[in-house]
Amino acid sequence: MKTLLVYALLFFSSSFLLAQKQHYKQEENTHRIITYNIRNAKGLDNKTDYKRIADIIESTDPDIVSLQELDSVTTRSNAVDVLKEIADITRMHYTYAPSISFQGGKYGIGLLSKKRPISSRHIPLPGKEEARILSIVEFENYFIFNTHLSLKEDDRLKSIEIISKQAELCNKPIILTGDLNCEPNSEEIKILSQKWKIINNQKVPTFPADKPNITIDYIAGYMAKGEVYSVHQNHVLNEPVASDHRPILADIRLKAPAEKVMKTMPYLQNPSTDEMTVMWSTNVPCRSWVEYGTDTLNMKRARSFVEGEMMANNTINRIKLENLQPDTQYYYRVVSQEITLFQPYHKEFGDTIKSPTYSFKTWGNQQKDFTAVIFNDIHDNYKLFDKLCDQIKNIDYDIVFFNGDCIADVQSEENAVRSISHYTQKMNGSNIPTIFIRGNHETRGAYSMYLWNLLGKVGAEHSYGGFNIGDTRFTLLDCGEDKPDNHREYSDMNDFTQYRLDQVEFLKKEINSREFKKANKRVLIHHIPIYCKDLEDYHPCKDLWEPILSKTKFNISLNAHHHRFEYIPVGKLGNNYPVVIGGGSNEKSGTVSIIEKKGDKMTFNILNVNGESLLKLDL
Repeated sequence: MKTLLVYALLFFSSSFLLAQKQHYKQEENTHRIITYNIRNAKGLDNKTDYKRIADIIESTDPDIVSLQELDSVTTRSNAVDVLKEIADITRMHYTYAPSISFQGGKYGIGLLSKKRPISSRHIPLPGKEEARILSIVEFENYFIFNTHLSLKEDDRLKSIEIISKQAELCNKPIILTGDLNCEPNSEEIKILSQKWKIINNQKVPTFPADKPNITIDYIAGYMAKGEVYSVHQNHVLNEPVASDHRPILADIRLKAPAEKVMKTMPYLQNPSTDEMTVMWSTNVPCRSWVEYGTDTLNMKRARSFVEGEMMANNTINRIKLENLQPDTQYYYRVVSQEITLFQPYHKEFGDTIKSPTYSFKTWGNQQKDFTAVIFNDIHDNYKLFDKLCDQIKNIDYDIVFFNGDCIADVQSEENAVRSISHYTQKMNGSNIPTIFIRGNHETRGAYSMYLWNLLGKVGAEHSYGGFNIGDTRFTLLDCGEDKPDNHREYSDMNDFTQYRLDQVEFLKKEINSREFKKANKRVLIHHIPIYCKDLEDYHPCKDLWEPILSKTKFNISLNAHHHRFEYIPVGKLGNNYPVVIGGGSNEKSGTVSIIEKKGDKMTFNILNVNGESLLKLDL
């Protein structure tokens, strides 16, 4: 009676824990592995309950579950294929490895996995009292070795030698799991530890389940080929009834393959006479820096620090190179080292990847010559963009502008990175700086307010601003959305009204600045036109900014938005400067513009997708 009461309490404890769902928060880029000797799902309460085992597995949401002691259609299991039964409940793929024939069926070990395995094979292992087996299952990023070793020490020693030899044949990281039937201070574990990193906490016992006092279940990573197995968490689950062993859980981060660390090539932002910002993305969290100098054999390192801390363990990298010399050629390369574990007092790292060497030239204070290229309204039409690029492939340009709606609705970081990477890579953005001006479509989508994480703002403060290339002044404005802030599409989440008012104050300061007044040439760039044939019903930029701009002398204003080329000569619509509106997002309307300055002469040319000039101007 006393024994029954004990097991009843244990069963209640087990059910309570399952009800609580033993959730462990899993970090990104980690693989959750469980190993569990389930004694054919027969618990210490003498009940065989496959769903109970499945519930334990589901409560932790693992990627891989290695199971030991499994019947397949035996008399003892009433002809049930135990692994398949549990796999059906958990909705996971299963791989069975029988070690012996038993009661009309098989008995052995098995694997459950979220993803379908690429391949599997089984290697016999020594076992005097019972034949043993090693299951080798291949996945995209790693191999899983699963086993249940012999009760005899000499068998186990021979088995460990066989397991390590099999590991030598694998070309991916290897995670060994299973019931090894030996304790942490045993000779077997000492030998195993020479080539394998023991991942579970060996001080936390796994057997027997009701009152565990020894550790005989393990998860380990093969280290002999320089692989990294960073342990983000490991637990022996508090499950005292469902089997005579307790399950082990570990979240492991493997280092990324070297060729997959970098996500994008570097691209240059915020150019000036004495600064340049280098940006790039990685696929995995890293610590990153830039090596640069005027001599490729004598480079120094630049890193990004915020209030004393290095910006690290992130995938978006922004390194500002400061105190550069004007009109000087610099060489640089970007470096990223993967961080596989970032804890307060301990960090682990993967591979260190260096990019090829690139170069850029800072602008000169007295610079009079340059060529600028301007795109607009590409809307992620890469085919159109590539054809427009073909029309200017023989032009040596110094800077590239993307004047709005080049990135379609910014729904995710992924789509923003993809667009920026495509544009900058095609335009040699690792060597030539690019400037992105926001259109109304860049203000839309779940990631739109974070877009500037991936781009440099003009002057590093706002999406509007002014800067000089030598004696030419560029003034950039951000028009915001093309509908009122209270439009139902915006769900009361916009205030571009105030943002445009802020730019009124900016414009007043800009046109009275020394840089603006002394400039030999002045270029205005903004997405939504103020002057055009078909003015939209809603035109707050015109209402707010025209009173200032109409009194200001620019050599040209470059606009977009209407998806058709339009030229408004000086004075035609009350404009005090020529206005050119670029084309649209298809091959019939798409355009690319070129501003070229040589000495005191500035010219403008706009081309269609066939390379035909639609307009040439002497500015």
